[in-house]
Amino acid sequence: MYLLIEYLPFIMFAAAFVALLRGYPVAFTLAGVALLFALIGLALDVFDPIHFRAFPQRIYGNLMEMDRQILVAVPLFVFMGVMLEKSKVAEELLEAMGALFGSLRGGLGISVVVVGALLAASTGIVGATVVTMGLLSLPTMLKRGYSPELAAGSIAASGTLGQIIPPSIVLVLLGDQISNAYQEAQRNQGIFAPDIVSVGDLFAGALIPGLLLVLLYIGYQVFIAITRPQSAPAAPPSEASADWSKILHALLPPLFLIMAVLGSILAGLATPTEAAGIGAVGATFLAGSRNAGQTANPRFGQALSFAGLAALIGLIALVVIANIGQERRLYVADLGAIGGSLAWLLVAITLAGAGLSLWRLKRSGVLDEVMTSTARISAMVFVILIGAALFSLIFKELGGDVVVRHALEAVPGGKWGALAIVMLVMFLLGFFLDFIEITFVVVPIVAPILLMMGIDPVWLGVLMAMNLQTSFLTPPFGFALFYLRGVAPPEVTTAAIYRGAIPFVIIQLLAILAVALVPALATGLPEWLYG
Repeated sequence: MYLLIEYLPFIMFAAAFVALLRGYPVAFTLAGVALLFALIGLALDVFDPIHFRAFPQRIYGNLMEMDRQILVAVPLFVFMGVMLEKSKVAEELLEAMGALFGSLRGGLGISVVVVGALLAASTGIVGATVVTMGLLSLPTMLKRGYSPELAAGSIAASGTLGQIIPPSIVLVLLGDQISNAYQEAQRNQGIFAPDIVSVGDLFAGALIPGLLLVLLYIGYQVFIAITRPQSAPAAPPSEASADWSKILHALLPPLFLIMAVLGSILAGLATPTEAAGIGAVGATFLAGSRNAGQTANPRFGQALSFAGLAALIGLIALVVIANIGQERRLYVADLGAIGGSLAWLLVAITLAGAGLSLWRLKRSGVLDEVMTSTARISAMVFVILIGAALFSLIFKELGGDVVVRHALEAVPGGKWGALAIVMLVMFLLGFFLDFIEITFVVVPIVAPILLMMGIDPVWLGVLMAMNLQTSFLTPPFGFALFYLRGVAPPEVTTAAIYRGAIPFVIIQLLAILAVALVPALATGLPEWLYG
């Protein structure tokens, strides 16, 4: 009986894992297993039902506290990503980058990596990126003579960049959990005025490792083009002619949107939630300009959408100017008569452009699809969060956190050994569980323990994000490989997809090792920006 009580938290975790593998809905599995083991704990007299009174406060604290408005960024970033996916931004980018780099051996592979990075920074949705690029670029790469392994590996790896390149939904959720864990760790150490780690810190920390991965991917494409030119041939001259007007038209709008969203966060001008609102409005403008045919005067509609996007960027620039040399945010009234009038004019243009864009998207049916997808994904995230909150509550009340802490403290090597074990477990769980379950269930259990050992929270968050990204790509269970298998043509075998992914997995592991050995790659930019 003593052994049963001691190992009850582990049995609870194993039961939830098995139920998830059977395909039961995640949120209801977590909540159902938690309630079942609460009853078992009650029967064994190791659980007091009074602890259920803390559950409503956990939900209220997680979703509605004023200092937890960061989770509002989730539906906004989802809306931004789905809107860009439906507006054919990826298709235009691939065509433009293919024309730009196609004359080089390996140029199409480089184009896929660059577009994957841009889509990662624009959408942050791994499945959508892999599927979109698989449908658009895989047939083209095969047609031009690329080896199926290189083509499939490039697309799968580039699609997973959405895990690590900010703004990413993974980083938003992970940053929220790391922030909670850091505060809990400080309270457990007797620090009742804890430091705060924001999602913006994690965005800044992930930026350099994300760009490092992009450079390593491009370097691998160049290496293959030099050592095995038959696997990455150049495009015919007739297909590789660069039309700079098309390239700039495809590249500049999403690039400006990325700079506006990410730049406003890193510069401290906007919280991630406010920046997500900017991204959602900007994505609406881009989608509206590509659906201008729904109006009587398409050129006017397209011009107004771009004018709205320009006005939005102008508002951001106005905020930058207003904050130069100031120690606080300024509002319209603080800008003076000219600045205030200009601000209201830009707001009017932005609203007019947004209204027309939404009307066109509604007429074309795109808006209905975007709203449905956004509601479905956002509801899934928050329902899983509620189920995970109940699971975490019961797990800790059964003594699970104490058992895990003792287990990690007993690992040889101190905090480094404990960190290695946690990373290995998360890597293996990433084969079977989505990042949402791992973020909401595993991170709240292990992160406070690791942080109490003296590990930097930003560095830990970046390592976890890169770790999950690697497990998404690793054969035979990587989610990105399954996404690609679903849209790949029959001539691309599953074995070819696996073989193509392995070199990129090695690159991922080298990047993780680099960040582990040189923590400044993750912590340097946040320290420089925010001190």
